[in-house]
Amino acid sequence: MAVLTMVEAIRQALEQEMERDERVMILGEDVGRLGGVFRATDGLQRRFGESRVLDTPLAEAVIAGASVGLAMSGMVPVPEMQFLGFSHQAFHQIADQIARYRFRSQGRFPMQITIRAPFGGGVRTPEMHSDAIEAQFVQSPGLKVVMPSSAYDAKGLLLEAIRDPDPVLFCEPLRGYRLVKDEVPEGDYTVPFGQARIVREGDDVTLVAWSAAVQLCLRAAELAAKENISCRVLDLRTLVPLDVEALARCAEDTGRVVVVHEAPYTGGFGAEVIATIQEEAFYSLEAPIARVTAPDTPYPIAGVEEWYIPNEERVLAAVRRTVGMTGA
Repeated sequence: MAVLTMVEAIRQALEQEMERDERVMILGEDVGRLGGVFRATDGLQRRFGESRVLDTPLAEAVIAGASVGLAMSGMVPVPEMQFLGFSHQAFHQIADQIARYRFRSQGRFPMQITIRAPFGGGVRTPEMHSDAIEAQFVQSPGLKVVMPSSAYDAKGLLLEAIRDPDPVLFCEPLRGYRLVKDEVPEGDYTVPFGQARIVREGDDVTLVAWSAAVQLCLRAAELAAKENISCRVLDLRTLVPLDVEALARCAEDTGRVVVVHEAPYTGGFGAEVIATIQEEAFYSLEAPIARVTAPDTPYPIAGVEEWYIPNEERVLAAVRRTVGMTGA
């Protein structure tokens, strides 16, 4: 297996799936001639032609709306929202058309659409580029929400998403594009939805995260280990469907849980994780579940974002509180 960055794994998945299924096509802003602002689609227009890799106007609603018609016509579109924050411009098309169309048509028109959207902090982007708004789409029944944290998962989950008959929002962490590297099989494989992954074993507390926050939790777990605190790290992989069984099992095993995400505190998906654990494993908990999140403010200017998004010290402080080491 080759060691690939996350963006290389995503590009490989797109290329292999376009080769396997001639119905698969890519559309979005700058995805063709430029190869995407992060080069995730670099070279694909030259290989597959302008009819399958289309540059669109700067109009997210048009990108999403055109994907509806393409899917109804039998194509398998993979539209790109250049940044997840820009998807507000297409929210009506995504939540009220793409997510609902199979239900509305009584199954006649499944929406085999995978919407790729990079997001997340730590890369000094301008306003509305880094916003973590995944929880807003979880409230759109019919839409699956996928959040890879590794290059291996990025390829396998993307192949699974493109082949899924239902629509998928595939969120890609900006920090992970080139900073995350791991072994990725060159051939075909998929990672099933709804199966969380334990990326680090531990006995004292479970850190629950997704996307770039998984790497953050791994670093915080290393710091905690120096204080003799054993942290398990659970990567949800997908928010919809959610692996309720894995959440409950980890809460039962460790008795303590800390949830970490980049979205603001109020209404973030961490609240759903906590509610699920309360319902499924309440009597196993030995401490209140903690959350480490961004504050309830708009995303700040690039120069101060390191004080906005969670970091290792904040996660470690939450771990200490949860295991009763408030004086540490």
